Amino acid sequence: MADILSLSKARKAKARSDKQAVAEANRINFGRTKAEKLRDKSEKTRAQKQTEAHKIDR
Repeated sequence: MADILSLSKARKAKARSDKQAVAEANRINFGRTKAEKLRDKSEKTRAQKQTEAHKIDR
């Protein structure tokens, strides 16, 4: 048979793990220096320009 588990404890554990995942994403996004942010922004714009240049106009 399966183990008996408390639904409230399971719900709280899931909420806790979801909060930890959001916190990890925030640490990645907001815990960067200005130089890193500028580098990422320039790489993103360069990649967008490159894909736009390779599009075929019809």
